[in-house]
Amino acid sequence: MQKKENQNIKENRMPKNALNRIFNSRSVAVVGASLDEKKRGYQAIKTLLREQYEGIIYPVNPKLDRIMGMPCYPSIKDIPGDVDLALITTPAGTIPGVIEECGMKNVAGVVIIAGGFGELGASGKKKETEILEAAKKNNVRIIGPNTSGMISLFNSLNLVGLSDVPKGNIALLTQSGNIALHIITEARLRSQKGFSYYVGVGNEADIRFHEYLKYFEDDENTKLILMYVEGLRDGRKFLQQAYQTTLKKPVVLLKSGRSATGARSAGSHTGSLAGLSEVARTAFQRAGIINIENLDELFPVAETLSSLPHMKNNRVAILADGGGHATIASDILTDLGVDIPVLNESTQEKLRALLPYNASVSNPVDVAGGTDQNPAVFADCAKAMIEDENIDGLLIVGLFGGYAIRFADRLRFMEEDASHRMGKLVAQMGKPIVLQSLYNAANAHSLELLRYYNIPVYESLGIACKCVAALADYGRHISNPHPKKTKFVFKWGHNARPECEAIIKEALSEGRNVLLEPEAKRILYMHNAPVHLDRVAGNADEAVEIAREIGGDVALKIVSPDILHKSDAGGVRLSLESDEEVRQAFNDIITNAQKYNNDARIKGCLVSPMSSDGVEVIIGTKIDDQFGPVIMFGLGGILVEVVRDVAFRVLPLSRNAARQMIDEIRSAPILNGVRGRPPVDKKALEDLLIEVSDIIESYPQIAEMDLNPVIAHQDGLSLVDARIILKGDD
Repeated sequence: MQKKENQNIKENRMPKNALNRIFNSRSVAVVGASLDEKKRGYQAIKTLLREQYEGIIYPVNPKLDRIMGMPCYPSIKDIPGDVDLALITTPAGTIPGVIEECGMKNVAGVVIIAGGFGELGASGKKKETEILEAAKKNNVRIIGPNTSGMISLFNSLNLVGLSDVPKGNIALLTQSGNIALHIITEARLRSQKGFSYYVGVGNEADIRFHEYLKYFEDDENTKLILMYVEGLRDGRKFLQQAYQTTLKKPVVLLKSGRSATGARSAGSHTGSLAGLSEVARTAFQRAGIINIENLDELFPVAETLSSLPHMKNNRVAILADGGGHATIASDILTDLGVDIPVLNESTQEKLRALLPYNASVSNPVDVAGGTDQNPAVFADCAKAMIEDENIDGLLIVGLFGGYAIRFADRLRFMEEDASHRMGKLVAQMGKPIVLQSLYNAANAHSLELLRYYNIPVYESLGIACKCVAALADYGRHISNPHPKKTKFVFKWGHNARPECEAIIKEALSEGRNVLLEPEAKRILYMHNAPVHLDRVAGNADEAVEIAREIGGDVALKIVSPDILHKSDAGGVRLSLESDEEVRQAFNDIITNAQKYNNDARIKGCLVSPMSSDGVEVIIGTKIDDQFGPVIMFGLGGILVEVVRDVAFRVLPLSRNAARQMIDEIRSAPILNGVRGRPPVDKKALEDLLIEVSDIIESYPQIAEMDLNPVIAHQDGLSLVDARIILKGDD
C-alpha cells in the first residue's frame, strides 16, 4: 500500500550526494502519470506499487485528480512533501520546464525516458543541450535521456517495468534496453545471481559512466559492475576511474562498434590504423577491466567473478572424464593466455591411487572411466589437484551432473555428495572451481548444489574457459604492482619548449595545419629524439651543395604543406650518389609534385643522409574521439596499412607500457634478430616512445604524428620521416 499522503521526510535525513539520493530515493514523482495502461506514466506507478516501493509515490498530471487511489498533483512544485527523484515520461519539448520545477523543489535527479535528442543528430543535440543547461542551472542530475529507466533493488525502486528482476550483488549499466533485458532474463532463468542496481545510461548527457562507476565502487550492496557500452562521452575520465575501481571490484564490459574504424580521414597512417576495437581493448585492459567481445560470455563472466575468489596466479588444472573435452579446453585456455602446468609428482601419485592405470594424471587429468561407477571420485581428484601449490584454479569438464542419466539412477546420490564436497573445497582453499557439463540443461540436483556453493556451471566449453581466463586476468591485475601516480592523467603543456611553441604558432598563423618535415624534426630534436636535422634545398644547385656537405649517399624528399604522402606524389628519391643524380632527382621530384597537385605550395626538397639497413617500424599518435591521445607502435614502411601489425596505448605512456607495446606485435621476433641478423636496440625504441608521449603531452595543438619509417639498428635508431598534423579550428 502507498504510505500516508502527508508523510514528511526531514531534509537532514537525505544523503547529500545526488547519486545517493537518486539510488536511495525515499520519494519519487512520476511526471506524466496516466490512466492509460499503454503509457509509461501508468506502467511506472503500477510497477512501483506491485514491487512495494518503500518510499512515497507522487503522480503528477494537471488533468487528473487521483490515480490508483493516490492524489495527483498539477506540477512538481505543488507536491507537499520532499521529492528525491522524478521520472519524466512527457514529450521532449516539455522537459526543460519540468526540470526548472524540479530545481524549485530541490529534486536530486530526473530519469528522462523520451528519445529524440543527441542520437538523432544536430537538431537532437540542440534539444539535449537545452535540457542539460536547465539541469545545471537548477542543480538537477539527469539519467538519460533516451533511457529505459533505472532500478534500485534494495529499496524496490523499479522505474523500468520489468518484473521478477533477481536481487543480488551485480550493478548493471547498459546503453541498450534490449541488452539489459537479455542479461536480466539470462540471470533469472539460468543463474542464482542477481542485481543490486540497473541503470539505462541512455545518451549519457549528464551523469557519465565514470560517475556511476565511482558510486558503485563505494556501494556496499555491489560486488561487481557489469557494463554494455556503445559510446563514452568522456573515455579518459572513465579510464581514470576504472583504474581505481578495479582495484576494489571487478568491472566486466562489452563494448559494441568494434567494426568502426574510428578514423575521420587518412591524413596519417595512425589515423587509418587506429581502429576503435584495438584502442578500446588495450585501454580497458590497462585499466583492469575484463573486456568481453561476445554477448553470450558477458553475464557468465560477471557471474563467475562475483561468485568465486580470483586466481592469485595464472595456473589452471583441468579435470575431465574424456580426452576430447580436455584437449579442447587446453587449446582454448592456452589461446586465452592461461597456463596449464604439469602437476607436482606428489599430486600425480594421489591421482594414480584414485584412478585406473591408464588415466592421464599430468594435466589435463583424464579419469579414463574411473568415475563411471562412483562420480564422488571427482571430489577426491579435485581435492588433490586444487591442493597442489602450483595450481591456482580448477576447470572440470565433461559429464558431471549427468551420470545418473547416462548410467544409473543410484549414482545421483554420489554426484550430490561430490557437489557438497567440491563446494566446501572452494571455501577451504580459497581457489575457484568452474564446471562445464553436457547435462547442464537437464537441471540435475547435483549441479544446483554446485550453484548453491557459488560454483558456476555452463554447458558451453568456450564460455567456461572464458570464465576461468577472467578469474586469471583479474587476479593478475590485482597482484601486479600499481604506480601511485594515477594513470591516464595528462598535464597539458608541462614540458613545452618555447622554440617548439613558436614553430607551431607560426604554422597556424599561416593557415597551415601540417608542419613541414624540417619543422617536425626540429620539435623531435628539441625533445631529445634521435633525429638528424636535415636541410631544405630551394633549387637543384643547393641540393647538390648540401649533398656534398653530408657526404655519402643521400635521399631527397618533397617539402610541401599540401602533400602529405610523399611517395604517392613521386616525391621521394633514395640512394643518390653523384651530383648529377642529385640534380636530376630534384628536378624530377618538383615536376612530379606539380603534376600531383598543381596548387601545392612547394618549399623545395629535403636533403638527408641515407640510413643504414635495419628494421623499419612506425610510431604514431592520434586523438581518439573517446579516449583522447593514443600512441601506436608497429612494423613500419610503405606497407604499414597492409600488414597492420601494430599495438596501441592511451597516453601518457610508462616505460613498462612502452616495453609491452614493442613485445606484443606479431613481428616482435624480427626485432629480436632472425636469420643471422642482430637484435635491434629495444631500449632506444622505448626511449623514443616515451619522448613522443612527452611531446604530445607538451603541445595540445598536435592532432596526429607519424614517424615512419623509424629504422631500428643494433645500436640506435634512424628517424627517417616525420609528420605532425595540428588541430584545426574545430
